[in-house]
Formats: sequence, structure tokens, C-alpha cells
Amino acid sequence: MSDLPTPDYARNMRIIGYTGQGGRPDGVQIMVHRGHAYIGHMFSKGFSIVDVRDAKSPRAVNFIAAPPGTWNIHLQTHDDLLLVINAKDMFAAAEFADERAYYKGQLGKVVGTATAARTSRRDWTAGLAVYDISRPAEPRRIGFMPVEGGGVHRIWYTGGRWAYVSALIDGFTDYIFVTVDMADPTKPREAGRWWIPGMNQAAGETPDWPAASRYGLHHAIVHGDTAYAAWRDAGMVVIDVADRARPKLVTHRNWAPPYGGGTHNCLPLPGRDLLIVLDEAVLDHQEDGLKLIWVFDNRVRDNPISIATFPTPAEADYVRKGGHFGPHNIHENRPGSFVSDTLIFATYQNAGVRVFDISDQYRPNEVGALVPSAPARLVDHRPNRARVIQSADVFVDAGGLIYSTDYNAGLYILEFNG
Repeated sequence: MSDLPTPDYARNMRIIGYTGQGGRPDGVQIMVHRGHAYIGHMFSKGFSIVDVRDAKSPRAVNFIAAPPGTWNIHLQTHDDLLLVINAKDMFAAAEFADERAYYKGQLGKVVGTATAARTSRRDWTAGLAVYDISRPAEPRRIGFMPVEGGGVHRIWYTGGRWAYVSALIDGFTDYIFVTVDMADPTKPREAGRWWIPGMNQAAGETPDWPAASRYGLHHAIVHGDTAYAAWRDAGMVVIDVADRARPKLVTHRNWAPPYGGGTHNCLPLPGRDLLIVLDEAVLDHQEDGLKLIWVFDNRVRDNPISIATFPTPAEADYVRKGGHFGPHNIHENRPGSFVSDTLIFATYQNAGVRVFDISDQYRPNEVGALVPSAPARLVDHRPNRARVIQSADVFVDAGGLIYSTDYNAGLYILEFNG
């Protein structure tokens, strides 16, 4: 189509569809399910549904507003269910206008949830919302699990009885791991929890890590009875969840320092006994250091070993470009989507979307890239933000089409020709 945006850089990839998401071009997590994309917004205070059955002409068909003071940045779909996080809208809060305050130290202390008793007025909704999406464009809320605290950050749910969330709960210094019983989707309930010792401030625990380190769970990916949890500046925590009411530690690996932390995804590739572990770049101009995507040998569950890193995009000076440069998210091989243990799809923020071949796990190789052009405008209302692309999430459907969101620039639908 002649009106498609022209990318700044492309190799073995091309844009086949684009939408500004009905005037709300900011997006974080995306799920593509039954011909519809469900997109959590970072700044537009809700989530959108985009009809992508014609990938060349995607169109926004619905927007569900978040409760006041609340963001819906992450979500999950399976069969007739859509699960959506509800948490304090952190980037609307004055205390996080400088994003360094969000990514450093004990979040619960800043938000006011680190003690057992409430220390501040709550002007947000906290918990996990469940929607019926049997009519894909018309989500209908059917259940809610409230959380006493900051709320839920991200979810892992691929059907069945159990969901897994990261939750900022009163009494804890940051987000912890929580198992959720979905036996009755209209009444989801907490089943069990696990945290790194030192996080339960209300119980008298004291952190033994550096004060500037953010020891909080981003989310876990669960395979069988094992949860692979990305714990930001605490690295990767492997948890046995055979007993969902009493998760227990298998092992904890942390490489920060000397590396800069921010672990965001821990993706198991069970067919090859590998893990792909991504550290998120969270500050401008690489202020938080070079962030990497790691390959771990996972043949021994309690002894994962790093064996390689992915190459960093280098065809332009992305550090000087502005905004964040480095990994943000990967396609997570969800059931029903494109599942591969050799091709890894990742977003690199101001360096766009990348595809890597890990057929040789010791030598990951970039085989495709697409860097969209600058957004037409900034939806991001925080001060001193650069008007550059910040590719956020990537989802690959069963047919191989790639869907990528951006903090400001809308939804790109891409084709990989590698």
C-alpha cells in the first residue's frame, strides 16, 4: 500500500500494515487472538481492540477505558478469556516524571505500599480483571481479583486453572510472584506467593541488596511445573510451582553487577533445553549500560549456565539517537502463536524490531530488522522525551506475521522474508 510509513532501516523485513489505533497510538503489550489485536496502552488509560483480519488494513474497533488513576498496560488472551492488569498509573504520577525514580530502588516505598498499613490515599484500582471475549470486539468484564497494594504488573496465562502474576502487595518492597486460581473465571483468587527474602518489609525482613537496585518481579513464564521469573535487577529466579499454593525456589542467578540489571523475560525453549533471557534497557542514551539478550544452557534445571549473547544492533549510532536503546521484549512462543526454538523476535526500542537465528546456540545471528520512522507526535506526556521510535512489544501469529507496538507510533504489521 502506497500510504504505508517508510522505515528508517529494513533488512529482510517489510511493513504490510499500519494503524494509529483510533487516535491512541501508544501501545505496550499486544495479544493477537481470533483476528483481533488486544493492545494495552501506556498513556491512553485503557486498552484497545484492533481488527487485524485484513492485515493490510487493520482498524481500531473498540476502546475500553481504565478506571481513574489506573493503567492497563499488560494483558493475556486464551480461548474466550482476556485478562487485564489494573495498577497505579505510574507514569501519570509526579513522583515518576523522571523515569529514573521508577527503575531504581524500592518501588513500594515510593508508591507507599511497602508497609502493612496504608500510608497514602489510593486513587487507583488494583487487581486482575477478567473479560469474556467470545465476541472478540466486545469484551465484557466478568470477574475481578482485587489486590491490596499497587496492583498487578504482568500476567502469564495460557489456559486452564492457573494464571501467574507479578503483584505489588501491601507490606512488600516491590512486585512479587503470585499464583492465581482461575477455576472459576468470574472469581479469580490468589492461591500462593513467593518473594526474594528481604522483600517482606511488613514481616520485618530487610533487603541485603544495594539500595539503588530494583528487586521486583517483572513477570514469569511458566513451563510445566517450573516458573522462569525475570526479577529486574535481581536477574532470573527459577521457581518450582508443582504445588501452586506453596511455590519454592529452585535457583537464583544474578549478573547485576557487573551488568546493569533490568531482567525482563526468561523464555524457556524446552525442546532444546535452552533459556532466552532478556535484560531491558530502561534509561536514555544507555545510561544504565549495555543491555543484552542472553542464551542459557538449561539441561540442568537448578544450574542454568550462560553460553552466549545476541549481537547488538550497530548499523547506526542508536546511543546518540535519543530515547532508550536496547532490548525491551521478545515474542514468547505462546500456544496458538508462532512457536520456534530457532527464531527469536525482539524489540530494541529506538532500534526497532529484530529477528535472530539461534540454530547455533553459541553464535546467535541477526537475520532481519526493521526500524520504523519517528512518530508523528508524542503521546508520552513525561518531560524531556525524544520524538524517536520506541518499539515496545512484538507478537508473531501462527502464520508468521509480526505485530509490533510503540510507546507513541501505533501498530506495525510486518513480514519477515529471511
